[in-house]
Amino acid sequence: MQGIWTTERIRAAERKLLAVTPDGALMRKAAFGLSVHAAKMLGTTSGRRVTLLVGSGDNGGDALWAGFFLRKRNVAVTALLLNPDKAHPQGLAAFKRAGGRIADGPQWIEKADLVIDGIVGISGRGSLRPDAAALLEHISAPVLAVDLPSGVDPDTGAIDGPAITADRTVTFGALKPVHALAPAACGEVFLVDLGLDLEDPDLVRLDADDVAACWPIPGPQDDKYTLGVTGVAAGSAVYPGAAVLSAGAAVYATSGMVRYAGPAADLVRSRWPEIIATGSVTDAGRVQSWVVGPGIGTGHEGREVLANVLGAGVPVCADADATTLIAQHVDVLDARDPDTPLVLTPHDREFARLMGSEPGKDRVAAARACARRYDAVVLLKGHCTVVAAPDGRAMVNTPRGSWLATPGSGDVLSGLIGALLAAGLDPWLATGAAAYVHSLAGELAASGAPTSSSGILGAITDALRTLHWRKS
Repeated sequence: MQGIWTTERIRAAERKLLAVTPDGALMRKAAFGLSVHAAKMLGTTSGRRVTLLVGSGDNGGDALWAGFFLRKRNVAVTALLLNPDKAHPQGLAAFKRAGGRIADGPQWIEKADLVIDGIVGISGRGSLRPDAAALLEHISAPVLAVDLPSGVDPDTGAIDGPAITADRTVTFGALKPVHALAPAACGEVFLVDLGLDLEDPDLVRLDADDVAACWPIPGPQDDKYTLGVTGVAAGSAVYPGAAVLSAGAAVYATSGMVRYAGPAADLVRSRWPEIIATGSVTDAGRVQSWVVGPGIGTGHEGREVLANVLGAGVPVCADADATTLIAQHVDVLDARDPDTPLVLTPHDREFARLMGSEPGKDRVAAARACARRYDAVVLLKGHCTVVAAPDGRAMVNTPRGSWLATPGSGDVLSGLIGALLAAGLDPWLATGAAAYVHSLAGELAASGAPTSSSGILGAITDALRTLHWRKS
């Protein structure tokens, strides 16, 4: 599990380390790591050309010291100083001493084989200023960002105007929220360990080993009941496909049983003969979790289905129409036992119905606020998925492309979540693990080209096979 810390906590840890470290040693260590990654991006170094975009402050100093180390590898390095009077003095002196050149115009950016972005660091906020923004049109070479791409908010990943788009980012000490929340701007992210003393992270990101470790795999003593019975209340005459997708995802997720209840029973049964399908939640039989909402409608019948499910005394994943019904009729939650886990899975418009406004730039804070208000685990959908628990825990799932932006994708996700809830996983972990597998299945189904939700559904087994290989 990767830890991610806010910039405020990282700066505090850096101050403590700097107090017991020789002057300049930490910056040189960071810059050396940066220069190693620059050399890897260049391939061969002799005769290659690198241009540094140097702002004031420590990020500019990191870039200048990296230029110093690159000169030792026979790289031709030119520094474009955005504010010459405030350039890091020790870094600039070392750079000049090593034979680095000071640029006299943006034409040096156009000549570069690699551009190193050292304009602003984790203390910066907002988009690039006009003089820095004007340089973007001259960049055609790959970009290596120092700590984070300049112009991207370090704590929210928000981009409000002109900003650097990096091919690779080298960060120091610890991962920051920007690295998980703005993957398209950061490119590949690499960490240079500085030995910071950091305790519990502010945000986490699951990796493949985490998901493999928690995903239910049948053992010699298991049968169709021991890995959980998932109930699915989804679909309607208008949206029968929602039932097929959500129930199918629950089938693929574990070896547990799936019970379907709703008007699409015949269609679900024909597609998934292993599912026990009935027409009503009151006839479904006992389950260990419910998935409710995809395609059920927001009228009186949908509200009754939701109330019945919430009153069943088992964990519930409320998705799609169920989210809208909760926003419109919050009293429907009175049917819920307060000790029973609830997972809400809103996209931005559904979030606005629940909270009165859209998430805004700080999506992690927004998800946490929603989780507290509804005493539920909240999965806030978007390019990066944020999962927040009522106790403040938060994780982010960084996507593998945008393949999940297709109709019915959320129905597949809800089925995965419901199956993990039925298997007894912690609701926050279950939701995050489901988001990870959902994303992985989307990548496998797409294989570089747009795919459908049916394709994502069909790739779940391949995604889980990949995880099981890691586990074994």
